[in-house]
Amino acid sequence: MDRSAAEILREYGPFPGVDHVHGVTFDGQHVWFASGDKLNACDPASGKVLRSIDVAAHAGTAFDGQHLFQLAEDRIQKIDPQTGRVVATIPAPGGGNNSGLAWAEGTLWVGQHRARKIHQVDPQTGAILRTIECNRVVTGVTWIDGELWHGTWEGDESDLRRVDPRTGEVLQRLEMPPGVGVSGLESDGGDRFFCGGGRNAKVRAVRRPRRGSAPGTGSENPVDSTSK
Repeated sequence: MDRSAAEILREYGPFPGVDHVHGVTFDGQHVWFASGDKLNACDPASGKVLRSIDVAAHAGTAFDGQHLFQLAEDRIQKIDPQTGRVVATIPAPGGGNNSGLAWAEGTLWVGQHRARKIHQVDPQTGAILRTIECNRVVTGVTWIDGELWHGTWEGDESDLRRVDPRTGEVLQRLEMPPGVGVSGLESDGGDRFFCGGGRNAKVRAVRRPRRGSAPGTGSENPVDSTSK
């Protein structure tokens, strides 16, 4: 297993009126982050919040190229980012207690923090298609170039982990500084991860290590990229 210190490239926030950052996603231009009762669009160049949508936003956030998806207790909401309207809802796995949310190749991927699992979910029905067992709390989920990454946060320790999407085996760890938590995770499709900072109301950009395709990277998995 590769193990190294996470390289934090930039911190955004704290933001006015925001006391907790939950889920994070990226639409190609804006970093969206959930803050309890709002979804907020942040400009990653200036760090300014450009607009907010009034919607329940208690955990993970995802983007499928057209719509935002947002965990809210026992449901996943599908949201039109232009109008802010919730256009559909599906049940969340386990009736709630979920954390991370990601979109990859036509399906949603839902992290369950205390259960230490990642579920692949049908975005039309909420049906669980398969489950990956993890060995630590899951606080955020993202796919990039065939690699499945998730965030962890227990006590004073937090890291980003690349795991085998078939077995859940940890292949790589990026360790955050002590006291710096991860409450949401998304790739920008390139060399950055965006991480929610939980109670300190920040979003952080972390450098993503560049890797070639190799056995165990997840490149043989039929889900091989995020859709941006």
